Amino acid sequence: MAVPKYQAFLLPVLQFAGGGDERSNRDTIEAMAVRFAMSDQDRAERLPSGRQGELDNRVSWAQTYLKQAGLIEPTRRAHFRITDAGKAVLAKPPAHIDVAFLNQFPAFAVFKSKSTPTSDVASTPTVPSPIEVAPVATQTPEEVIADASRDLRAHLATELLEHVLQCSPAFFERLVVDLLRAMGYGGASTSAGRVTGKSGDGGIDGIITEDKLGLDAVYLQAKRWSGNVGRPTVQEFAGAMQGHKADKGVIITTSEFTADARDYVRTISTRIVLIGGRQLVNFMIDHDVGVRIVETHVVRRIDGDYFEGS
Repeated sequence: MAVPKYQAFLLPVLQFAGGGDERSNRDTIEAMAVRFAMSDQDRAERLPSGRQGELDNRVSWAQTYLKQAGLIEPTRRAHFRITDAGKAVLAKPPAHIDVAFLNQFPAFAVFKSKSTPTSDVASTPTVPSPIEVAPVATQTPEEVIADASRDLRAHLATELLEHVLQCSPAFFERLVVDLLRAMGYGGASTSAGRVTGKSGDGGIDGIITEDKLGLDAVYLQAKRWSGNVGRPTVQEFAGAMQGHKADKGVIITTSEFTADARDYVRTISTRIVLIGGRQLVNFMIDHDVGVRIVETHVVRRIDGDYFEGS
């Protein structure tokens, strides 16, 4: 049999998660192959790019969608478990789970609204898989590609944030410096950015020069937190900056900032930029930090100039 489409895996993956405290990605893929009685040939089927197996790819997308709906959650790298919301679904199991079913969960609706151009997620209950997008009457082929690209990016951002959350605090501090350097701060100098490695310094974790000559510096704070960063933390950082006679700083967290914290930075003379987890991973994607290009699609059109005068 052919490898089922990704939506066919949604309910089986959730049921598999419900049967244990923690599941690994690899065990989940194996369980799906057994459940759907796939032959060795089925398991060997690969995407057109040849870079990933169809089964791995579609089970991975099913896991991503269940995570975005809040039905499963990551526990550590390449592992996950069912949530209370997922258990509630299995308590009264539906005949099947598809995107239309997942749209009832607010977190999933927000996820889809960020990864697709439509502003009314509830009105589009059959959003296709990013891998299996099919043209519809209202879409041109270019629009289909753009939609798929947005979904792929949203999927990558989710995976990237999970990886960052598994990093050690020291690694995360280095990541923050690497990102700022990739964004152009400090020029080409390898010494332009450094991790301070100090404690008790108001949370200053790194310093990076703003220009090639090193005339101005940006002070950094890295917070690998799961809870939101509040105003007291930002105030402490601002105080530490004043102790260094610095007027520019950046706080980067894997979570988000409270409204009170964001209001605070707008009222002080010291310039402090707050970067939350979602913005962090999008910057990492834009500047190729922690990611790499594995495939490029080129769209060609007729060169009218070439045929001029023909």
